[in-house]
Amino acid sequence: MASTAVTTVNATIVMPNNAPLVKKAAVQDFGAEIVMVENTNEAREEEADRIVETTGAKFVHPSEDPRVIAGQGTVCLEFVEQVREIAGKDLDAVIIPVGGDGLASGNIICLRGLLGDKVKIILAEPSELDDAKRSFTEGKLLKHSPDNQLNSVADGLKTTLGPNTWPVVRDLVDDIFTVSEEEILRATKLVWERLKVAIEPSAGVGVAVARNTEFNQKYTRDKGIENVGIILCGGNVDIIKIASMMKGIGL
Repeated sequence: MASTAVTTVNATIVMPNNAPLVKKAAVQDFGAEIVMVENTNEAREEEADRIVETTGAKFVHPSEDPRVIAGQGTVCLEFVEQVREIAGKDLDAVIIPVGGDGLASGNIICLRGLLGDKVKIILAEPSELDDAKRSFTEGKLLKHSPDNQLNSVADGLKTTLGPNTWPVVRDLVDDIFTVSEEEILRATKLVWERLKVAIEPSAGVGVAVARNTEFNQKYTRDKGIENVGIILCGGNVDIIKIASMMKGIGL
């Protein structure tokens, strides 16, 4: 989207009608056109297909495009390098939030290439958006259940795995944990207060897994898991809205 503001390329972004205002404002500031649709993956795909057919536009998938996946993988190229410089050792485990899995797949491939099997790769997912966990458990690609309203505070993780990302998860990931909405809000609040970083709840999902009892009982120091990294995947957050939700559950 940033390229729209500095080149002659036009961009049209298809977004769900309940997307945070901060995301809409950022897209508009970059000069892109927004098309709003219902809050389903199917509605977004259908509208994107319609735009491509009627305008001749080039479709760039946010998580399935190999170029996007490769670009996302540069996060862990820098992450591994910086941890080595700071700590003098490698990461033992990395927790990555997962939705459509473009970010996760790129970094899964990068981590396996750099650190091999000695690093544990953990994906983090909201319980309300658990297609990756169910797919991983059953060994086949699954979508959201038809009755799933996608009502999660982690709105950036509503998309599902696809044909390019699912094999990466299936073959190269060690584990997937899901966390509740309250756990996500608590983790997000913790980062706001302790790190002074305005992450969005989708990024808080990874922190929530790191604080989760199940994760900490399974991945312990005596099993060689001491240096754990978490990818904070975004900061598109309506702070007033999320703070109100935190207050609503007594945080």
